[in-house]
Amino acid sequence: MNSRRKSRSELAASAALFLLCAACGRAASSDVIPPTLAGQVDRTINFASVKQDISSYQGKLILVGGEVLTAKRTNDHTQLQILQLPLDTWLDPVADRMMSQGRFLAYQDEFLDPATFPPGTRITLVGEVTGASTLPLGEIDYVYPVLKIRHLKVWPWVAIRDIWSPYGYYWRPTYPWPYAPVPKQ
Repeated sequence: MNSRRKSRSELAASAALFLLCAACGRAASSDVIPPTLAGQVDRTINFASVKQDISSYQGKLILVGGEVLTAKRTNDHTQLQILQLPLDTWLDPVADRMMSQGRFLAYQDEFLDPATFPPGTRITLVGEVTGASTLPLGEIDYVYPVLKIRHLKVWPWVAIRDIWSPYGYYWRPTYPWPYAPVPKQ
């Protein structure tokens, strides 16, 4: 009888933990897509489609994420060059760069300090497709989809203990579940 009560209490605790985790996931989602924009974002549009035919998606609000490659301030806006990465369940860009479908440019008219967006900063944004820009990338001309930032979520970085590192720690973005060591490259 005592073991039966124990297993019921363990089951209740597991259910409570599950509900807490589900609530955290919803809170994280509303942090990425604000309620004021939730109805306007077309979640059916994927980055590959936009990249293939940018002009047909002009004016649409999309959700996209990735890793900042460069950040620079111009006279009238701040421009981020981003390596697109698919989003996971929590709308956080996945860690595997090989899953990228290309690059895009995102800009914001208000001041964003480029120093706060060092290379490797992981972001998720709600952006309005405004057109395309062709810029050199190595020895080729690359066509970048251009998005106007309507909302930007920057995923924080934390120090992670790494028993394989000679320094003991390395920096990497946070994830909603326990951390796993990043394979050395």
